[in-house]
Amino acid sequence: MNDLILVIDMQNVYEPGGAWACANMERTKRNILRLLSSGKDAAFTVFDPPSSPAGAWKEYCRVNKEINDDREAGALISDFRRYSDALPLYHKSTYSSLSVPSLLADARKHDRVVVTGVVAECCVLSTVMALIDEGIPFVYIRDAVSGLSDESEAETAAIISYMEPVHGKTMTTEEYLWDVL
Repeated sequence: MNDLILVIDMQNVYEPGGAWACANMERTKRNILRLLSSGKDAAFTVFDPPSSPAGAWKEYCRVNKEINDDREAGALISDFRRYSDALPLYHKSTYSSLSVPSLLADARKHDRVVVTGVVAECCVLSTVMALIDEGIPFVYIRDAVSGLSDESEAETAAIISYMEPVHGKTMTTEEYLWDVL
């Protein structure tokens, strides 16, 4: 299967001790690295605050100005920097990764998009819903996604599982690698 592994927003701000620390980040990083070693096509996104925010984004940018101004917080986690030279790195200013036209075009060249990264209940969920709207099948890797808490992570996985089998499927890293290798 011609899959694209999409690594969403694995930025320092989500690491333990970061302002927006997510649960289970060590597990998520470890499993994403396993997926990246599979030889499948892959791409990364990072969230950059909108330069001219409109609507609710104005308040978001006001409340989070200190975090958004911290370039190190917004940088890709060091575990993934070695890949960012060889793989596409897309910058986005909305929750959905598919808001980037070149990433959407890349996704359309693949049979499925394998969804990983953070934040489960925000950027990841928005990206999955956009994939559905675009008619692009997805594989949601439950143990390669982190949420702000165990509960919100589990709730997001449950919501996404309701889209099976029509729009995509949910799997663990082990199940996915077993299925494709």
